[in-house]
Amino acid sequence: MAQTVDVQTAAVTDGNRGYVGSRYSEVVAAILANPYQRIWGAEGEPQLPVHEVTFTSVFGGLLFGMTRQFQSDCERTLDSPVDLRWGSDGKGFPRLVHPNGVCLTGEWRISEDTPYSGYFRKGSHALAVGRYSTCCTETRRGRTRSLSLVGKLFPTTDPNHLAPLRTANFFTQEDIGGADSMYINDAELRNAPDITVSRRGVSGFSVLLKVGMIFNKVDREPGLRQLYPIAELGKPPAEPTRTPQFMRLLVSHDQPRVQGTNLDFRDEIMAAIFDRGDPFPKRTLTFDIEVTDEGGKSGSAARERRTFKNWRKIGLLTFDNAVVSHNGDRVIHFSHPTWREDRNDPASATRIDGKKVR
Repeated sequence: MAQTVDVQTAAVTDGNRGYVGSRYSEVVAAILANPYQRIWGAEGEPQLPVHEVTFTSVFGGLLFGMTRQFQSDCERTLDSPVDLRWGSDGKGFPRLVHPNGVCLTGEWRISEDTPYSGYFRKGSHALAVGRYSTCCTETRRGRTRSLSLVGKLFPTTDPNHLAPLRTANFFTQEDIGGADSMYINDAELRNAPDITVSRRGVSGFSVLLKVGMIFNKVDREPGLRQLYPIAELGKPPAEPTRTPQFMRLLVSHDQPRVQGTNLDFRDEIMAAIFDRGDPFPKRTLTFDIEVTDEGGKSGSAARERRTFKNWRKIGLLTFDNAVVSHNGDRVIHFSHPTWREDRNDPASATRIDGKKVR
């Protein structure tokens, strides 16, 4: 069944221009409010839902998927800066491509000298809310799936700050067409992933091909998410933006592996932090933050390959709590950065005031 268009945030009007930021405590309270399992892994709790992704669910049932739903969603993710999207019924909106996820809370810390600005600068310390998901339906270990971690940084270390704060969002993923990582420890999550569309099979090929076509219609470079929101977070307006071109997140080498056959990645992440049936976190899940400005691209849009040199670890992203919840799947929102010809120059943006200008 085709989903209804998200008229609440389809354009850069009606609430978006008035956006002044969010409170970390309110975002965290939202994602914790309605977990699918009251206590993860406890006896008698229901199975985690698996929301299916099909061509029809993404694009609608008309010939060739010629509905505006997915295009409206693309425009909204680019134009709407809001952090929570409740909808008229307070239940949010379905995610069309990454519907199955687990939300995490923790901290972003940059410990090494860098030439970059904002929260890539040494000493930067921010509260973070992340969402680890998979594209598209498959969630289980041993199957081809594309693991992804997106996040939003709050420029504060006070979880109870009173003033709303504008957030900076980032996006990282494995091969968009799918990968065979058995453990989250083995997944290389980059803002510029490879693309191997053939790994999705016939139906998945159709979905990803049309996703790329529509995203190119509303923006540019669908395979790369620039990092300038982080480089501009907390930066004085007069200071030039200095953004790394590439970032990857790797589970830290001393992070224990969670065992289990056919394990759902959401259970794997929850088990990294919790003991089953115990509501209190016992451990942390830590990712190394690495960056480089040296990289290249080759191949076609259906089989794109990225090469890199001189990755350098500059800090850690550490999560100490997690939840699999309805609001984590449907309410929390991560705004995509529009493409810039010069990633450090806002005037070179592809979309300005809700319209594609170049």
